[in-house]
Amino acid sequence: MPDDIQTFPGRFRGPAKFYTGGRPDYPPRLLARVATLVGGLERGRVLDLGTGPGFLALGFAPHAAEVIGIDPEPAMLAEAERNAAAAGRRIVWRAGTAETLDPALAPVRLVTIGRAFHWMDRSATLARLDLVVEAGGAVALFDTLQPNLIANAWHAAFNAVVERYGAADPARGHLAAASDHDAVLLASAFRHIERISVLEQRHTPVERLVDRAYSFAKTWGGQLDTPPQGLAEDVRAALRPYAVDGHVSEILEGHATLAWRPDELG
Repeated sequence: MPDDIQTFPGRFRGPAKFYTGGRPDYPPRLLARVATLVGGLERGRVLDLGTGPGFLALGFAPHAAEVIGIDPEPAMLAEAERNAAAAGRRIVWRAGTAETLDPALAPVRLVTIGRAFHWMDRSATLARLDLVVEAGGAVALFDTLQPNLIANAWHAAFNAVVERYGAADPARGHLAAASDHDAVLLASAFRHIERISVLEQRHTPVERLVDRAYSFAKTWGGQLDTPPQGLAEDVRAALRPYAVDGHVSEILEGHATLAWRPDELG
């Protein structure tokens, strides 16, 4: 059944400039493991949908012959271009959406979607990907979280601030409904599912977590260009009991859900 998709034009225009500094990138060992499992990337194309500032596109660039990043938000693509230039990577960036993919992008060995599948018409996207993913290729959904460990005790206080500022988010209803990605995958051509997780210990500056809070569009309360007043001060206050020399310990779990067509597996 197609998702009841609501669009929120310009939602990420303001938060885009906080993504690179605030959002955690994915553990490199996770991406290397996915590249090994999928195989053939050294001769193949990676397509990163909802690329944002290009975390996954840049992360897979060392593993793939070609990487294409697609995003509907011009401000995000501008961030991605800056990040690629800083990293010395040649990546093709395109404006567009998952639901309107050009079939001429085929053949694609791996499609990556990082923290963005919930914004797509998931069933329509997977049907479209069935047209461009080559035989034996895969779709991989990526996310990050902070597992319930003592080192991450600060996260509850941080998240409480983010949720308080996000109470007026006009997309709350959509986000609540766009869950259960597994069910959507199991109803698609890509219904063989495997998971990988990698835990990585980090020493995260409080100011990076301030940027992380700003990077969540929900904290902007539907205001496209006006940063939420008081958010930075509230994040700093919430983290003060946990910070040492302006940093907190963070154990990040990066995880990937890989999906293949079952009849193409060896």
